[in-house]
Amino acid sequence: MTNITIGWIALPFFLGFFIYLFPKLDKFLALFGTVVSVGYALQLFAQQSPLRLVLLDNFGNILFVDQLTGYFILTNALVTAAVLLYCWNTDKTTFFYAQTLILHGSVNAAFACSDFISLYVALEVSGIAAFLLIAYPRTNRSIWVGLSYLFVGNTAMLFYLIGAALVYKANHSFDFVGLRGAPPEALALIFLGLLIKGGVFVSGLWLPLTHSESETPVSALLSGVVVKTGVLPLLRCALVVPEIDPIVRIFGVGATLLGVIYAIFEKDTKRMLALSTISQLGWILVSPVVGGFYALAHGIVKAALFLAVGSLPSRNIKEIQQKPINTGLWIVLVVTSLSISGAPLLVGFGAKMLTMKNLLPWQSIIMNVAAVGTMICYARFIFLPHNREQEVRSGIWAPLLLLIGALVATNIFYPQAYTVANIVKALAIIGIGCLSYVFVFKRSFVKLPRVLERFENLVGFMSLTLIVLFWMRFAA
Repeated sequence: MTNITIGWIALPFFLGFFIYLFPKLDKFLALFGTVVSVGYALQLFAQQSPLRLVLLDNFGNILFVDQLTGYFILTNALVTAAVLLYCWNTDKTTFFYAQTLILHGSVNAAFACSDFISLYVALEVSGIAAFLLIAYPRTNRSIWVGLSYLFVGNTAMLFYLIGAALVYKANHSFDFVGLRGAPPEALALIFLGLLIKGGVFVSGLWLPLTHSESETPVSALLSGVVVKTGVLPLLRCALVVPEIDPIVRIFGVGATLLGVIYAIFEKDTKRMLALSTISQLGWILVSPVVGGFYALAHGIVKAALFLAVGSLPSRNIKEIQQKPINTGLWIVLVVTSLSISGAPLLVGFGAKMLTMKNLLPWQSIIMNVAAVGTMICYARFIFLPHNREQEVRSGIWAPLLLLIGALVATNIFYPQAYTVANIVKALAIIGIGCLSYVFVFKRSFVKLPRVLERFENLVGFMSLTLIVLFWMRFAA
């Protein structure tokens, strides 16, 4: 298993180089890399005990893979495969496929790392690959958005790296466990970097610009998997250092509320999906022990939603409410909207019920309200007019069928969710959310200001978040 793990991490980078030698095979080699990741993830689910590899003693390079890792790896594989299929018959160059594969490999590496230095390297590589994909169209707008993303990410990693050095100074090791004996400022700096990289709470207000202005397949990658490179380490730290668990849960609740409030009043479909991602990342963090399953459910759904919304005739929700969309596309939007809202027979149901089962008492009411808010956000897709005559490009159906199939198939991960009480609760949340949308929010003209998304305000929130993190760790 050790050799398999090292080979699996190295394979995407090897294939990324190989693509340039055989450019006619670029799509097939990239898709092969994702298939290998699916196989590796399924092997982790079948394996009873976790695998820990210490490659360079105290200087770092610690790999740790278990079922929690498996959820994130499977998400990465399915989303990347769907994006490749989406781009199959387009004019994307070999460079695009190579960078997609390198991004896939660096994200996998970030999911497997269990020390702060190896994680730093993986996050930096993934950030550069993501930047190149965002800027791929080479327009002034795409380059500016890409540079903004890169600058925010590098600022986050600067804080993170200082915190990692403080952990090593205190423990002579970069292992995640070192947070237990590290000074409060080490945790504050590391968590600030991860919160920014993961797009959590106010630190994630860079998401709407980056995810909405990128090309559709890149948006699916960013929202489906890339932001989770900052989330899984937060879950790991909460699990290995119990004192950190309350901090992660608090930021999870805050992200859930902030994201859903902004998403409800957003009229741009891609921005709404990006703001919803902030909320859904909060759902992953509110219960660290089961966060992996929710990450899988969210990643598949959000990738499908971005691919589907990218095929709509307009991004303005008011405009598409007046003009019928393709019926097949509408069905996809309904299924994905129901899944992310927790409808039975789809993976979102099991993920939401399992998360709610593991909430602390003070979280329960807030998260139930947030669940209704999620349904209000996505009800706008359910009530769209549709028409069979509306045409869409044929290449979209293969990736969407893959992701919809995954939504149904992965529902088997938590069959215990299917109790009468859970089903009634889920249907009640969906019903209340739909009624609230139809009678209240559909007619709402409220538009929340975007001033908080400005770069200078993001930097200010970084400073405030750092102070809050330091206080929370010191108080603990």
